[in-house]
Order: sequence, then C-alpha cells, then structure tokens
Amino acid sequence: MTRLPSDYLHQVSQLLPSTAIIQDISRRRALAVDASFYQLIPQLVLKLSCVEQLQSILALSQAHQVAVTFRAAGTSLSGQGVTDSVLIVLTDDWRQYDVLNDGQQVKLQPGIIGAQANQILAPYGRKIGPDPASINSCKIGGIAANNASGMCCGVAHNSYYTVQHMTIVLADGCVVDTSDERSVAAFRNTHQALLSELQTLALSCQRNQALRERIEHKYRLKNTCGYALNALIDYQEPLQILMHLMIGSEGTLGFIADITYNTVVENAHKASGLYLFATAEQACGLVTALSLQNVDAVELMDQRALNSVKGQPGLPDSFCTDNDNYTALLIETSADSAAALQQNIRSIETCIGHDSALHAVPLSDNKILNQQLWAIRKGTFPAVGAVRETGTTVIIEDVCFPIANMAEGIQGLHTLFDEYGYSEGIIFGHALAGNLHFVFTQAFDEQSEIERYDRFMQAVAHLVAVEFNGSLKAEHGTGRNMAPFVQLEWGSDAYEVMRRVKHIIDPKGILNPGVILNDDPQSHIKNLKLLPKANEIVDKCIECGFCEAVCPSQDLSYTPRQRIAIWRRIKQLREAESLNAQSKAGELLHPDKRPDKQKEQQQDLQKELKQLEHDFQYMGVDTCAATGLCAQRCPVGINTGDLIRQLRSENQSRFGKTIAKFSAEHFSLVSKGAGIGLAVSSTATKLFGAPRTDKIGVKMHQMSAKKLPLWQSKWPGRGKAIKIDGSINPKKVVYFASCASRIMGPAAFDEEKRSTYEAARSIFNKAGYQVILPEGLDELCCGMPFSSKGFSDLAMQKGQELVEHLQDISQGGEIPIVFDTSPCKQQINALKSTEGLHIYETSEFMVRHVIEQLEITRQAEPVALHITCSSRKMGLAPYLQALANACSESVIEPNGIECCGFAGDKGMFVPELNASALRHLKAQIPDGCTAGYSNSRTCEIGLSQHSGIPYHSLLLLLDDVSQQKNPQAIA
Repeated sequence: MTRLPSDYLHQVSQLLPSTAIIQDISRRRALAVDASFYQLIPQLVLKLSCVEQLQSILALSQAHQVAVTFRAAGTSLSGQGVTDSVLIVLTDDWRQYDVLNDGQQVKLQPGIIGAQANQILAPYGRKIGPDPASINSCKIGGIAANNASGMCCGVAHNSYYTVQHMTIVLADGCVVDTSDERSVAAFRNTHQALLSELQTLALSCQRNQALRERIEHKYRLKNTCGYALNALIDYQEPLQILMHLMIGSEGTLGFIADITYNTVVENAHKASGLYLFATAEQACGLVTALSLQNVDAVELMDQRALNSVKGQPGLPDSFCTDNDNYTALLIETSADSAAALQQNIRSIETCIGHDSALHAVPLSDNKILNQQLWAIRKGTFPAVGAVRETGTTVIIEDVCFPIANMAEGIQGLHTLFDEYGYSEGIIFGHALAGNLHFVFTQAFDEQSEIERYDRFMQAVAHLVAVEFNGSLKAEHGTGRNMAPFVQLEWGSDAYEVMRRVKHIIDPKGILNPGVILNDDPQSHIKNLKLLPKANEIVDKCIECGFCEAVCPSQDLSYTPRQRIAIWRRIKQLREAESLNAQSKAGELLHPDKRPDKQKEQQQDLQKELKQLEHDFQYMGVDTCAATGLCAQRCPVGINTGDLIRQLRSENQSRFGKTIAKFSAEHFSLVSKGAGIGLAVSSTATKLFGAPRTDKIGVKMHQMSAKKLPLWQSKWPGRGKAIKIDGSINPKKVVYFASCASRIMGPAAFDEEKRSTYEAARSIFNKAGYQVILPEGLDELCCGMPFSSKGFSDLAMQKGQELVEHLQDISQGGEIPIVFDTSPCKQQINALKSTEGLHIYETSEFMVRHVIEQLEITRQAEPVALHITCSSRKMGLAPYLQALANACSESVIEPNGIECCGFAGDKGMFVPELNASALRHLKAQIPDGCTAGYSNSRTCEIGLSQHSGIPYHSLLLLLDDVSQQKNPQAIA
C-alpha cells in the first residue's frame, strides 16, 4: 500500500467540504465492507454529491497517480468494490430520474436502487431489463458497471443490450453525454485520439477472423468475464464502442453518471410451476425445447439445493430425497391477458409431457403459490449461509456452460465438490442461459484452507473455460477473484485486446487497479476477509448488504452490515489484545514477524480498538432504531437490533436500572408525569410560537450535550383522558390504547383535536360495536419502551401483565382485541402466552370486519400514507393501503421511507436519526396534499415535523368519511 501524497490530501480538502472527506478509521472500516470475501481498507473515503466534484477529484487523482475505486451499494460479490487507496461513494444527490416516451425509456442516475427504478416504471407496465437477485438493494450504477442480469433477464435484456444513452466521466475528469449533441461534439474535439484508437482497435478485431469468432462464441453465452469485447465487433462508431465497453467494466474505465435504458414489458399475468426430473440430463435436455415456448424464466436446482430448503412452504416433501441425480426446474411464464396466460400454460405442459417429471407442482397463476415457489429458489443461497460454521464465509460463484454441455457441467461441479471436500455445495441457476451458480462455505483462517480453495478454483477454471469452453463469470463480474483466470478463458490475443482497451481509456491506470486485469496469479487468494466469531445473534451474517436499503440510519451512522462488521473487528482486536498477540488471531493481525514492527503494529491496533469502541457507542448503539426491518431483508434472517438491545442491556448503569424498575412498577405515575410535561411544553409552544420554539429547542438540546430531548413545535400536548364507552351494541371489541396514545395529545397548533381513541370509538359505534377497555389501563404497557432500551426482563414483565388483563377482559379470546398502534401489537405478538387471543391492529380489523358495515364517501383530496416498520414486519401494509384507498381517491406513499427512525423516544433524544430517515419525505409530498396518516403516535410526531403536513392516525380519516349504514343492515 502506497501512502497518499500529502499535497493530494491538501488539494482534496480545498475541493470538497469537510463533511465529504472521511479519514477516521471507524468510518473507513465501515465503508470498506462489501459482499465479497475480500477486505481492503481505504486510506480515504470521499462522499461526492455531483458530477463537478467527481470531475475535479478524478483529474486530481490522475495528476498524482492516485488509485480510485467507485462504490454503489456494495452488494457485488467478486471484490470489485474494495480498495486500499481512495474509495468514492455517492451521496443521496444521485437519485434523479426521468421517464421518457411513455415509459419506453428511463434515464436513471447511479444512486437509484434497482427496485425503485421498477416502481417508477410500474404505472407504465414496464421495467428495466436487468433483474439481479439483489435488485432490492443494489443500485443502478452497480447494475450497469457489472452488467448484472438475473433470473428473467437472460442476455437479451441486460444492460449491454438495453442501454440507449449514457453520461460518462473518464479518468481525466472529462464528461460526455451521448444524448447531447453539443457534449458529443466537444468530446470528439478534445478526445479524438482516444476515439480513433478505439476505432482502430475495433477494426483490427473485426478483421481478425479467429479473434472475431472467439468473441462471437463467448457472447453466445452469458458472459461478464473480462471487458465487453463484443462492443468492438458489434459497433463501428467509436463513441458507441466506448459506451458499451463501459457496461461491465466494473469502474476500471470510467464512471457512469447516468444511464438511459430501453425498458421492457412487465406483464401483469404470471404463472409458475416446479418440476422434478430423474437426472440432470433429462432436465437440461428439456431446456432447449422450453426456450422455444413463451417462458420468462427456467431456474434449475440440483437435489442438494432442494434439500437445503426442505420444509419451506410450497415445497412438497417428495421433492427432497437422497438421490443426488434428481434435478428440478422452476418455470415462469407471463402474458398480457389471462386467456393468453392459460394458452402459454397449456403449451408448456404439452412440451414437458405428462410422464416426464417424477413430481410436479403444475403451472399456476395462484399468486401465493408463485411467491412460495420463488421463495424456495431464492432461499437456497441463504440456506447454505444459515448452516455454515462460524468463522467461515459463503462463496457463490457463477459460470456458464454451452446449453448442450450443461448437464455434463453439473456433473463436473459435483465431482469437484466431492474431490475437494465441499459436501455442502449446491447448484442452481438460470437454465435458459446455461448459467449456473454454485454455493459453498469456506474458511480462510488456515493456510491449508486457502490452498484448498485455490486448488478448487483452479480446477473449476479448467473445467469451465478449457474443458467446455464456457465463461467463468456469467453475471457477477470478474472482480478480483476471477482476474487471474481471464487469460485462461479468453486466450492471449483477446487478453491483449483487453489490455489495450484499459490503456486507451485509462492510460495512467488509476481506476480500480487489480480488478478485471491483474498480473498477479495469486490475487484471488490475497486480502481475504475473515469473519471471526462476535455474537451468536449475528455470526451468520455474510455481509451481503441486503439490509442497508431499509435501515433508517444508513445516511447518518452505521448500517446493520456495518454494525456487525465493526463489532466483529472490535471483538477480534479484544481477543488479540487479551492473548497478548500470541494467539492465531494475533499472528493474523501482526503479519510482520520483526519484533520492532510487531510492537508498532500492536500499538496501532490498540489505538484502533480504542477508537472503534468509542465511535461504536454513537454510530453503532445510540443511532440504531432497532426496528428489525433488516431481518426481513437479510438472507439468513438476522435482526441486528437484537444485538444492539443486548449491548444496551449490558451497558445499563445501576441508576438506569433503578429508574426503569421504578417506571415499570409505577407506570401510571410516570405516565401522568410525562403528560404534565407535555402539557407544559404545549403551553410554552403556544406562547413562543412554532419558529421560536424550534430554535430554543435546538439550543437547549445542544447546551445539555444532547442529554435533554430536542423540543420541537410538533411535540404533542397532553393526551385526553380515555372514557369508558357507554353505548350498548350487539357486538363487542376490546380496545387497547397504547401508552403513547394515552399520554400524547394533539400538538400545540394542530387543528385536529380528536384523539385516536375518540375516532375509534366513533367508528365502532357506527358499525355496531361496543368498545370495552381493560381495567387499570393507565398501568398497562406492552413492554416496548423497556425492550428498546435493553430492559428485556421488565419488557417481558409488563407484556405478560398486559396479556393477563387481555385474557380476562376478552373472556379468554371470545372477544377480539384491537391495538391502536402497530408497535404495541408487534411487541405483544412475541409473547407465547397470547395463544388463543385474537389480536388485531386497527387498520387490519377495520378492513376485515368494519368498513363493509359503514357508508364511506371517498374524499377527493389526496393523502399521504406512512407504513410503519412494525406494520411491514407483520405483513400489515396491505391493510393500511386498503383502508387509505377506501377513504381517499388519491393516496401518496413516498418511496424509500421504510422506517421513520423515531424509534420510541429516539426522535426526541437522537433527533438526527429521525431527520436522516425522513430526509426524502418532504420533497415527495405534492402540492395539494395537506394531511398524512399512519398508525403509530410517536411516528406521527416525526412525520409531521419533517413533511410539512400534519400526520394523524388513519382512524381519524376513516371517521371523517364514514357514516352509519342502515341500522337494520348492521344488526
């Protein structure tokens, strides 16, 4: 590693604001984490917000010959997003888009997540072509730079074949927008030599018959190994050649500042089916025939893959056997109408034949079944990760065989699994393209293990590239782990062309060196990432990054992946320190065996440990919302919030425990005190006015070193007393008002004065329900406030106390129970003692049992809807959406707001978490939308503060637009 020049660092500080320059070890280590099994720690991380900043940094880097690497979401698997030099990451400013030609095209900046691009296109019945498995997390920049494809994409719809235009930033800082004639003309004027060299190189490839045939063969397959040499024979115009070379270049040729895709049709009608065959030969033999049918995807799974997900919903036990020869095909077809879909199904079933499959889940348009079948396929990779030994990593490779050789390729991989001791290895893949993924676990803490991996990969490379003339990388990109094998696959002539491409476009070699082209034959077994044991809650983490897109602290501090990675490092350093650097861990941490150097390294590591521990308190613990949304996205179901709650529990002071215990035992008294405080706050806000209140609140929060909560004008006032419902109706419902709803009333300047309970009681009475309240309501709590702060015993105690009251008041479950906020229902659902009780969240109960008994007149005015993280986790989002749409003709659901980050009282004590989580909210509230709705009182505080409109319970909207039906109809 070459240290960065001091003059370079000085000039960077002149070009960028200090907030864009990251040099501390805590954040550099956190941002170094990606999904691959390589680890390099950048010396400098730069967070850039615009093309102009990028131009300046690249020009400066080239002048000083400083290597730079671009990072999007960090979900790449092959080591193309790590560096020990300068890492460039993007701020949220790179999320602009433009839908063109009625959805036929879409222009996207690199910071947009793939799934969000498809959400943008959904109203047009279109989608982008690439559909990688990580589409919910990976970003457009990475999708294009790696030429990612996926299960339905095949080859025809990848970025190479669907790109229309691109804005490129080269290593010298020059920008060219291929859609802008003036930009193109200027680029041709300044970079004529580059374009001429590309054109000359293309002509030489086209005239070299053997090389041309080699290239044509390689791209009849699915191939992302090396540079896109097909650009040199597919195109004559040099700028088109440059644009297509950028696809799959993994940041080694330039930066893709935006890309315009030609979109593809997203059919509304789909069907899926799963078929098991006696041999891989039989399954693979059917693939060619299926390719002639109207199929969107044919996914292959070997028997070991099926066995890894045994017991999953939708997978019959008959599909899981001890016969390793058995092979399954998951087939999907789609059409623009139900009739056309049925015709597709009949044709495909005829193609398969009635007797060819051993077992079948026939093609069906049942949405739940289809989701289950695809969950089986997607669950194979995490299934291996879930059973791996602690300390090992999960490696997923992807190769491509000619279709005619796919069955032999599967057999060859099975043989290698057995020969090298990878008994857990499984195979699945995109059969229509001959693209197979294989997954296995690997430790890198012993030299013998590293050598075993090396021998295995050498054997795989020979099997795929030499024996079957296939591609070593079909869609994951070359990265670092396949760079030593590119010449083996392509041959010396083609490899020399790739070298020439790199030299023409990046002559100083500053862009992502060591990726795609690497002269070191051992580079694939260097800089390997260790995954040491840290905590059993998170030890299964494979650092894929799928969790990051839903984390409310992603732009403020650490993400779940980063929290785990830094905690692993802390534990690793602590262990090495406690063993005096004499253990195996110590040897790995101190590779230099000279005594003076080891002492220096040990001092550096002690300094690092101290810094990481200090920073982790805020970036890891204090700013974690602990919502658990990360568990929903995690392939192995890790809830990083559980780790943080455990750490909070371990760090609780005796005084804190005393206060918590007192609060639990005197909950009514504490609640009344909080209510009085809110009443005083509301009165003061009315006296000072909203702007002055907010200014005073900031000063008080800062002067107290953030010990005092951030007083804001949107803080609630004191809640109204909950009165017993005096009505007598034929039906009964138990209503539990959360402590937040009981304590917190409307904000000082809120025009809406009704409480959630008042609206609920009104609605229930309209629908013929008598509302029953638990006795001693003021003392009852679900336990959530205690759980979030790490007092799990007190949380359990309060939760159990509430359940006992609910058991009694509901007559053992005879009467349904409705919780007015989603976090409370989620908390109480975790208790086993709720068995037999019928507990609902309000929106769920209203949709399932109430609204059909009301006369509803939908309002024309648009409303904003926020779905809380607890609602998402419990699968309640469809109920909130259905209820909102039943009440309003126009419902706005802002994109990218997965969690508000208020997290109990963190919105008051760590308000920057709430602000960061909602940073994109206000811009998405259109003119004319004056009200927002949700189902959590605390969330509504932060939403009101950061949206510019007031948020209330969705029940208030329902009460406004509903009236009682004919009383006889209710009865």
